[in-house]
Amino acid sequence: MADDYEGPKREVHPEVVLATSYGDIRIRLDSEKAPATVDNFLNNYVESGQYDGTIFHYVAPGSMILGGAFTADLEAAPTRSVIHSEAANGLKNVRGTIAMTRDPEYIHSATNQFFINLADNPNLDHVEDDEAKYGYCVFGEVIEGMDVVDKIAAAPVKDADGFPSMPVDAVVIKTAKRVR
Repeated sequence: MADDYEGPKREVHPEVVLATSYGDIRIRLDSEKAPATVDNFLNNYVESGQYDGTIFHYVAPGSMILGGAFTADLEAAPTRSVIHSEAANGLKNVRGTIAMTRDPEYIHSATNQFFINLADNPNLDHVEDDEAKYGYCVFGEVIEGMDVVDKIAAAPVKDADGFPSMPVDAVVIKTAKRVR
C-alpha cells in the first residue's frame, strides 16, 4: 500500500572507521539518542572529508584523547555552524565512548572537535542545565580499536605553540569513512 510508505529509514547505529597513523578505530554512533550530533559528525565532517588529515592534538592520559579540529601543521580545520548540545541524552562519558567538545562557557558551541574517553569521566556527564554542569554530548562508542586509542594515549607528548600535551609525533586521522 502506497499510503504505508514512511520514506527512507535512517540508520540508528551508523559506523565510522577512523584510519589513523596508529591504526584503525571503528566507532558505532547512536543517532537515536544524539540525532543532531550524529548528523553533524557524519554529514558535515565525515562524508565531506573534513576529518581527513586532521590530528589528535591533545592527550590526557587516564582521561581522553582529543581530535578533529587541527591539521598536522596546527592549522585550524574548517568548521560548520555550531550545533545544539544533546548532552542530556542519558549517555555517559565512560571508557570507549566518543563525545563532542564544546566551549566550556557556551553549552551549544560544538562543531568538529571530538574526544574519546580513556576512562569513566563522570565529571563530563550532563547534570543540569547550566554551563558548569551541562556536560559533553556522548554520541557513540568505540567497537573496535580501543587498543589503538590506548596506544595514542601512551604516545610521548610535549607542550608546543599553545598546544599542551600534544603527541610529539603527529597522530594523523588519515581518513574518516562511514562503513555502515
